[in-house]
Amino acid sequence: MLTIESPAAMAEWARRARTDGLTIAFVPTMGYLHDGHLSLMREARRRGDRLVVSIFVNPLQFGEGEDLDTYPRDPEGDAAKCREVGADVLFLPSKATMYPAGFQTTLVAGPLADALCGASRPGHFDGVLTVVLKLFQVVKPQVAAFGRKDFQQFAVLSRMVRDLDLDVEMLGLPIVREADGLAMSSRNAYLSAEQRAQALALSRSLRGAEAAFAAGERSADTLRAAIRAGIEAQPLARVDYVEILDAEDLVAPADPVDRPAVAAVAVFFGKTRLIDNVVLTP
Repeated sequence: MLTIESPAAMAEWARRARTDGLTIAFVPTMGYLHDGHLSLMREARRRGDRLVVSIFVNPLQFGEGEDLDTYPRDPEGDAAKCREVGADVLFLPSKATMYPAGFQTTLVAGPLADALCGASRPGHFDGVLTVVLKLFQVVKPQVAAFGRKDFQQFAVLSRMVRDLDLDVEMLGLPIVREADGLAMSSRNAYLSAEQRAQALALSRSLRGAEAAFAAGERSADTLRAAIRAGIEAQPLARVDYVEILDAEDLVAPADPVDRPAVAAVAVFFGKTRLIDNVVLTP
C-alpha cells in the first residue's frame, strides 16, 4: 500500500492509473475507521482495479463549537485496517495542502441541504461538497462508495455529481450496525456505557416505525410521534430532530405516505450527536 500526502502526487498516480486503463474506486473518510468503513472499502475493492482510501478531517464541515479538535483519530490503526482490506493507496492530505493560503472557493448546497442536518448545522454540507469535489478532482475515481447512515449526505453528494456532470458512479451502501443495533460511527467512542445503552433507542424506535409502516400505518405524524416518544423515554437523550421526509427530495411527504420516505433522527447524548435512519417503502 502506498501512502501519499501530496495532492499533486496523488493526482499524478491517478493519471497514470487511468492512462493504463485501470478503474479507480475511492472511499473518502475522516478516519478512526470501523467495520462500517471497511464494508465500504471491500465493496469498492470489488468495483475497481485500484482502491484509494483518503483520511482527512475536513474543517470546512465543522461548525463553531463542534468537535473538530477532539474528533477521534487513530492513524496507525487506520493504516493497518486499510492494508488488511487491500487498499492500494492511503491518501493523507493535510489542511495546508487541501486549503492552502488564499483558498476561497467553496460550493453551496441546494434545497436538499435545507432539512435534517442542514437545518441544525448551517454550512455543514457546503463544506462536505467542497472537500469531496476537491478529493474527486485529485483522486479521479470512476467509482466512489459512501454509507447511507448519513442519508442526506449521500443525497446531496449524488445531486452534486449529477448537477456538475461528474463522471463518478456513486455507491450508496447500507448502514452497518453493531450486534445490538447501534449504527456504527466514529463518534460512538465518545459515549459512556450508560449513554451507549440508551442510544439503542434510536435503532429500536426506527425499527418500530418500520414495522408499523409495514403493517399499514401511513400517517407521517403518527410514525414521527412514535419514534420521538421512544427516544425521549431515555433520560440522557436530547433530540435534535425526528423527521419523516420524502426519500427523493427530502421535503414533507404526502399524507398518507404513498411513496418511499426516510425516517431520520439526530440525537445528542451529552455532547455526542448520533444520527440514524430507515427507509420506509410502501
